[in-house]
Amino acid sequence: MSPADMARTLGGGLLSFPVTHFHADGAFLEGPYRAHCAWMLSHELAGLFAAGGTGEFFSLTPNEVVDVVRAAAAEANGKLPVISGCGYGTAIAVEIARGAEKAGADGLLLLPPYLVGSSQAGLAAHVEAVCKATGLGVIVYNRDNAVLDDEALAGLCERNPNLVGFKDGVGDIELMTRIYARMGDRLTYIGGLPTAETFATPYLTMGVTTYSSAIFNFMPEWALNFYRAVRADDRAEVLAQLRAFVLPYIALRNRGRGYAVSIVKAGMRAVGRDAGPVRSPLTDLTAAEQDELRALIERVNAGAIAHAA
Repeated sequence: MSPADMARTLGGGLLSFPVTHFHADGAFLEGPYRAHCAWMLSHELAGLFAAGGTGEFFSLTPNEVVDVVRAAAAEANGKLPVISGCGYGTAIAVEIARGAEKAGADGLLLLPPYLVGSSQAGLAAHVEAVCKATGLGVIVYNRDNAVLDDEALAGLCERNPNLVGFKDGVGDIELMTRIYARMGDRLTYIGGLPTAETFATPYLTMGVTTYSSAIFNFMPEWALNFYRAVRADDRAEVLAQLRAFVLPYIALRNRGRGYAVSIVKAGMRAVGRDAGPVRSPLTDLTAAEQDELRALIERVNAGAIAHAA
């Protein structure tokens, strides 16, 4: 599909970022990963983001990123867009972009470059180099050390028609408002703050029609019902689910540095879909925290069953 078609498709529904399955020794497990992607694809989704942040992009080699994307694309088989994680320095990002395109990706999520701070001109040059290196649609991820302002983003959009998406991981409402007011429908906007469900309702009023749900990895029905409540502006239901699940989940996530990914794999483990450990330097939840998460999930699922009855 064209970059514009890909972006429109993503904006129309919920997005998910599958975890990457690892053996105890850290090796990528393609078979279980593909089975997980197939399970996710059996539910309603607008896009699958392979080797993204939740997929531990930061711990994968460029060749592994391509392997993960190829596996996801094979399972998707054209049913919906598969977006590849992309990042590091410009040269490595360009290499990943070209490899992901050959592997069957429909687009790229361009994460911040490694560590360094930069001027707006430097960040723009980085984004533009990736856009020029591929025919894929590119979604730029504003967060951490890579925060483009509205002026730099507008210039990039003028010069690069395949820059079609903007994912916000900053939470600067003024900047988000400036970007949407200036760019309007030129871009598809994606919520990318962890945990995205927390910010979904206020962001919807700023044109952010979708977000990336890591929770979808282990509670897809819950994630879809929450998204539907957001899009229907059912604020009572959104608040009820925030209280019942999201806020306790966040409190548990905040107990450890790096737990934003670890807690998703713990959720997988809790529902009997173990994806293996996280790669270092991340650490898994403690046994007590794992038990606490399992109890929370069971309580919420039991409540959903009782409500349905």
